[in-house]
Amino acid sequence: MTPAHASRALADAAPVPYWLDRKERPDPLPPLTGAQSADLLVIGGGYGGLWAALEAKRADPERDVLLVDAGTCGWAASGRNGGFCAASLTHGLANGVDRFPDEVGELERLGRKNLDAIAATVAEFDIDCDFERTGELAVAVEPYQLDGLVADAELARRYGHRVRLLDADEVRAEVNSPTYLGGMVDADRVAMVDPAKLAWGLRRACLDAGVRVHEHTRVTGLRADGVALRADTLGTDPGDARGPAGPAPGRPGVVRARRIVLATNAFPPLLRRLRAYVVPVYDHVLMTEPLTPAQRDAIGWRNRQGLADTGNQFHYYRITRDGRILFGGYDAVYHYGNRVAPELEQRRATFTTLAQHFFTTFPQLADVRFSHRWGGVIDTCTRFCPFYGTAFGGRLAYAAGYTGLGVGATRFSARVLLDLLAGGNTPLTRLDLVRRKPLPFPPEPVRAVGINLTRRSMARADARGGRRDLWLRTLDRLGLGFDS
Repeated sequence: MTPAHASRALADAAPVPYWLDRKERPDPLPPLTGAQSADLLVIGGGYGGLWAALEAKRADPERDVLLVDAGTCGWAASGRNGGFCAASLTHGLANGVDRFPDEVGELERLGRKNLDAIAATVAEFDIDCDFERTGELAVAVEPYQLDGLVADAELARRYGHRVRLLDADEVRAEVNSPTYLGGMVDADRVAMVDPAKLAWGLRRACLDAGVRVHEHTRVTGLRADGVALRADTLGTDPGDARGPAGPAPGRPGVVRARRIVLATNAFPPLLRRLRAYVVPVYDHVLMTEPLTPAQRDAIGWRNRQGLADTGNQFHYYRITRDGRILFGGYDAVYHYGNRVAPELEQRRATFTTLAQHFFTTFPQLADVRFSHRWGGVIDTCTRFCPFYGTAFGGRLAYAAGYTGLGVGATRFSARVLLDLLAGGNTPLTRLDLVRRKPLPFPPEPVRAVGINLTRRSMARADARGGRRDLWLRTLDRLGLGFDS
C-alpha cells in the first residue's frame, strides 16, 4: 500500500492510547501534600509499583504502604503496551539461555508459576481485564525465518514447552495473511490482557487492601534521614487524568519511610547509579476501528492468539475484545541524551510505516481505518531483561530494564524487591538474574552512535536474509547481541 493510502487510513486516528481513552478510566486520586510517613513507600504506579504495594499488603496487612505516581496509575508503559502477558522473565527463552545458562530452567519454572499467579490474582480480585490465556503465534514472513522457527521450537521443547510448528497453509488457517510462510504456536505461556484495565484493577485491589495512593505526585529527590529515608514530592493539579499535568507550580510534600520500592523504569532515575544502565526507547502503536463481521471472516483469527513476526525489527499484534486490531513495534526510536518528552509520543513517519506494513500483512482489510495512534517509552538495558539492586544500605530496592516484556515480569520483580528489602537470603535473591548487573551503556555521544548503528544493522540484516553484519557479530561476541 502507498503512503497516501496509509495517510488516509490514519486521518482520523486520535493521538492518544486507545486503552486509556475510555470511560472506564477511574477518576484521579488527590496528590500528596504536607508531611507523611509510611513503613513502605512505593514510587511509581505502573505494574511494578502496583504489584509491590499489593504483595506487601497481602504479606502483612498491618504494614503501612503508600504509593505515589507522577501521573495516574497505569498512564505510562503499563497503559500503552500491547497486552502480551508472557511467562518469560528473560525476554524470551533464547535470551535466557544465552545470559543465564546455569539457571534458565529454574527461571522458566518461576516464570510459569508467576503467570499462573497473575491469573489467580485476576480471578481473586475480580479484575475485569479480558485475561485470555490464548498463547502466542510466531510467524515467518521471509524464507530465512523458517530455520529460526525450527531452532526456536527445538529449544522450547528442550525446556518442556508445548509448541507446534505450522506450515504456510496451517498458519494461514489460523490467521489469514499472504505474507505468512510458517509459524510456531506456543500454546499457553502467553496471556492476552487489556493493559489499562489490568493496571486499574490492581489499583483498586491496592486501595481495597488499605494501600494509600496519591496520584499526580512527583518525587523530586531522595536522601537518608536518620533511620528513615526521605522523599521530597511535588503535587500538581490533576488536569489531564492520563498523565502528569506538566510544568505548572505544585504543592510540596515529604514522605519519611522505613523502606522504598523504586519502580520508575524508563523515566529519568532518582538514583544516579541507574543512569548508565537504562535507556529509554520509544515504541509506537496503531489501533484499528472495530472490524465488521465480513472483515473478521476475511482474516479468521478465531483463536485470538497474540502474534509477532520474527524479523529483527519485528511487529506484534493482537485482536481486542471488541474486534479491533492493535498493530505495533518495528521502529524503536532512541532520542539523544535519554530524552523523554510527551511530544516524542507522536511520530508521523513511524505511524505511516506501520500502517503500510499493516495493509501489506492484511490486504483484505484495505478499507479499514485507524481509530488511535500513540507512542510510549520502554526501558531497556544491555541484557534486555530486568535487573535489580539496592541503595541506602538496603533500605531502597529497584528494578528496571524490562525491554517491553514487563506485563508479566513486573509481578515477579515485585516479589524480588520485597525479599531484597527484607534483607533475607531467599531463593529469589540468590538467582544470578537478581545478583548480576548488565553492562552499562557508554556515555553520549557514543551511546547514541552505538544504538543507532545497531538499529541500522538490524534493518540491514532483515533486508539481507538475516545475515548479520560485522557490527552485530561483534555485539554477539561481546554478549550484547539480540534479535527478536
